[in-house]
Amino acid sequence: MVKSYLKLVAVGVMMGAVFMASGCSQKKVKAEEAATPAFAGQQDMGAEALDAQPMAPKSAFTILEGRTTGPMLPVYFDFDKSGVRADQQTRMETNATYLKDNPQAMIAIEGNCDERGTNEYNMALGERRAIAAKQYLANMGVGESRMNTISYGEEKPLNFGHDELAWSQNRRADFVQQ
Repeated sequence: MVKSYLKLVAVGVMMGAVFMASGCSQKKVKAEEAATPAFAGQQDMGAEALDAQPMAPKSAFTILEGRTTGPMLPVYFDFDKSGVRADQQTRMETNATYLKDNPQAMIAIEGNCDERGTNEYNMALGERRAIAAKQYLANMGVGESRMNTISYGEEKPLNFGHDELAWSQNRRADFVQQ
């Protein structure tokens, strides 16, 4: 009887230790960690700085920014908006020129959002962004049959920070050659 009792107590203690060790604790993010961009050198990389980067030669098939295939460029959006911003039209023109000069190129336009909002809302917003970018390119003479759209919502951030800089880099459409 005593042995059974001791075994029961031992099993109970071990189960308690397992539950305590695997509890649902959340790691607190310190304020200075949250304000630090995920990638070194990104402190001053807003859309303006990204526009100033030189383009790769047309023969390049590399990733320049995010998941966008060079020499195409990602397009950035305002918070909760899906319309192409005026300051991003040059990027769209660059993408259209590349696609018209390379008629065999097929692309996927990936709509992305920042982490704010529900998953469902961000998936829908990412889809609206991808469709807006596709329509913009179609209006510039790129065949719609060469472009597919997909939304990743908030699932594929480039910058894992939790501040306006990170969010602004995550609100984008990527252009990926297939």
